[in-house]
Amino acid sequence: MTFVRPARPDELPALIEHPGDPERNAATRAYLTQLLDSACTRPEWCLVAEDGDGRLTGSVVLWTIPGHEVPLALVLFEAPEDAPETAAALLDAAAAKAGELGAKDLEHVVDSPAQAPQFQRNPERRGELLRASGFAAIRDGRRFSLQVPAGALPADDARLTFRSLAELGPEPFVAVLAELLADTADARLAADVQEHGARRAAELLFEETAELKHEPAWWELGYDADGTVAVISLPAENPSVPVIGFVGVAPAHRGKGYATSVVIRGTRVLAAAGATEIRGDCDAANVAMAKAFERAGYVNFADRLEFARTL
Repeated sequence: MTFVRPARPDELPALIEHPGDPERNAATRAYLTQLLDSACTRPEWCLVAEDGDGRLTGSVVLWTIPGHEVPLALVLFEAPEDAPETAAALLDAAAAKAGELGAKDLEHVVDSPAQAPQFQRNPERRGELLRASGFAAIRDGRRFSLQVPAGALPADDARLTFRSLAELGPEPFVAVLAELLADTADARLAADVQEHGARRAAELLFEETAELKHEPAWWELGYDADGTVAVISLPAENPSVPVIGFVGVAPAHRGKGYATSVVIRGTRVLAAAGATEIRGDCDAANVAMAKAFERAGYVNFADRLEFARTL
């Protein structure tokens, strides 16, 4: 028998402790403390599973962007690999709670290889448990990271002239996004286009990215010498780390090496704002962007499967 309930105050922020794994315990404890402090979660969103003897056997935590009241995803999903009923009970309870709070769907990401702070070991088994509970894979992604060097970063591309959101306002940015999304290689963004059309999908992408911490001066369009928009750069900071956010090259300017140029531009903007580590990601199918990250000095440190469940 599995019973799922909100974690008690004395069970936070540790939740499930793993004997003999102090690195994992410390990292996940620090992560949940950060989520609580930043309002990415709430104590009542932290759920634990216990067995008939009152022993904790699993956990799951709802997550959102700071300032939002509706959960968007779940993190710190822990359940014994040989107890699918515990996994199902946790995932169903998280989905029910999210639905009560107004969520229309719920997401979860599985990174491979396992690493701090969630240590998602055996990603294949996790995927099986998620699919069995109504989650579907919506994106096969690649994650990249750069430790900002103490010396000089690569120079900006001299062929490009950059103008910021502060100068231009949002409309030119949305227009460029709509053009890019019309033939995007990103499965998740392509699904948005299919559901909403390119223009509305672009508006949603702009609005969602704008939820991340950023300055209007950071967001830029890069113009080619012919005066047309060649690239878009939307660097930002999520609650954990600075991120490249969204970058793209206009169809008319592809094949000129601008993908690397726009990654470098976002990197320089974030580094100037004090970033010491920067992360970015792309769909596995977007080979050109993956190569652009690598050419800009980023390392592919993990693969990420993104899952979603309609509530």
